[in-house]
Amino acid sequence: MPFMSEQMNSRMLRDAFGAFPTGVVAVAAQVDGRMVGLAASSFTSVSLEPPLVSFSVAKDSTTWPDLRRAAHLGVTVLAEDHGALCRQLAGPARERFTGVALDITDSGAVMLTEGIAQYDCTVREELEAGDHVIVLLQLHAVVVNSRGQPLIFHRSEFGRLA
Repeated sequence: MPFMSEQMNSRMLRDAFGAFPTGVVAVAAQVDGRMVGLAASSFTSVSLEPPLVSFSVAKDSTTWPDLRRAAHLGVTVLAEDHGALCRQLAGPARERFTGVALDITDSGAVMLTEGIAQYDCTVREELEAGDHVIVLLQLHAVVVNSRGQPLIFHRSEFGRLA
């Protein structure tokens, strides 16, 4: 197949981006006394010194405007058996945390108890990038659990490492 960039469209880009497998995280906090969160498959480490990570969120997200007001955000790396939980986190806002075991820090960061890694973060910077915002997070604390393998998102489906 010839490489022809002028034929790019939304479907082709989704397929091309989906060819690269990623892990999935939950980003959550307690805001105005309620749990607010979302699932993101764009999480990545950025720097060891200072400790930084990032994720991207759609500009039209209705959750991010509330979530970004939190003093601290919790980021949880989801485990391979969290496919249904990830779908729940992407569903209706009022049902995202129903039946989910949570750890809440004094600063309001919310982490999923069963995650394989948990990060307590603050927003350091936001960078507009096309139809998304890249969110750079400063890490304040981390916990690594020995619980299994990460949930993998690949070609619009959840999977696991072989």
